[in-house]
Amino acid sequence: MTTLTTASVLAFERNLDISDATFTQIDSQKPDAKASMVKVREKSVRGTISNRLKNAIANDPTKLDAEIQKPNLQTVDVATLDDDKDTLIARWSCKVLPFTGEPSVCNNSDYQAKLIDTVSGYLQQHGVNELARRYAANIVNARWLWRNRMGAETIRIQVRTQIDGKDQTLEFADAKAHPLNHFDWQADGLSQLSDWIAKGLRGEAFVILYIEARAKVGYGQEVYPSQELILDTGNRKSKVLYQINDKAGMHSQKVSNAIRTIDTWYPNAQFPVAAEPYGAVTTLGTAFRQPKKGDDFYTLFDNWVLKGTAPSVDEQHYVISVLIRGGVFGASGKE
Repeated sequence: MTTLTTASVLAFERNLDISDATFTQIDSQKPDAKASMVKVREKSVRGTISNRLKNAIANDPTKLDAEIQKPNLQTVDVATLDDDKDTLIARWSCKVLPFTGEPSVCNNSDYQAKLIDTVSGYLQQHGVNELARRYAANIVNARWLWRNRMGAETIRIQVRTQIDGKDQTLEFADAKAHPLNHFDWQADGLSQLSDWIAKGLRGEAFVILYIEARAKVGYGQEVYPSQELILDTGNRKSKVLYQINDKAGMHSQKVSNAIRTIDTWYPNAQFPVAAEPYGAVTTLGTAFRQPKKGDDFYTLFDNWVLKGTAPSVDEQHYVISVLIRGGVFGASGKE
């Protein structure tokens, strides 16, 4: 009898296939008017010296004055609504693919058989309703608008789909009324949206959702597309914003991160974090799931598949949510 080991090559494709979000704009007083693009433009400014200075400079008035007199010239990208438009329209789509627990790549047939058997047991016992409900909640509460959500007076969400040849639409009038820190809330249409996502994950129907948010942020106000990572340090601009065919947009990765922010099962959870192998939140510089404590994905996953030691139901939800996220989980990356 051979001892089962983790496949050295193991990968899962994502089951929530999310597009980039594009930004257009409209005047709320003319809702039937044609929407126009939100464009990114360049702005050059002279900034003030405001960073924390060394004590030798900060405590010497002469040196401080000399430092303040230095020009802090910056060229940045900015995106704003026109001065006659007050509503940001953000659109994206989400294809929900069937989840069976079968990896896209696995170089160990014995391991793959055990893995599929393990996930099948979870699906038979718990199904995907809990995960689908949380994904749906993050669509409805507009978490995916990120900073644009915080500055909006009102946000209306519309979700369209076609299932079994029938067009269906859901409307959510007030996204900001729904909390971000927990999932213990209900809204008209939320159960229907959850059911669509669950059907897609179960492979019962081809499901693609078309999501639109209308966020009233104010005439001429700034909006927030994704910021590009600049690898070329010689670039003259200090901030470059994402554009799709000259239209401001948001990276699919950023939208996806918001939708999978469903993990409230980590120890002493105060708020949801994205389903990630180590519970990483880069903005906080924190990994909420530590291998040393045994609550990271790899420890739970290996114990479950290799040793047959099933984690708690909550941790099972977490492990499956990471598989639905997709990624490369093989043992070859271990040192």
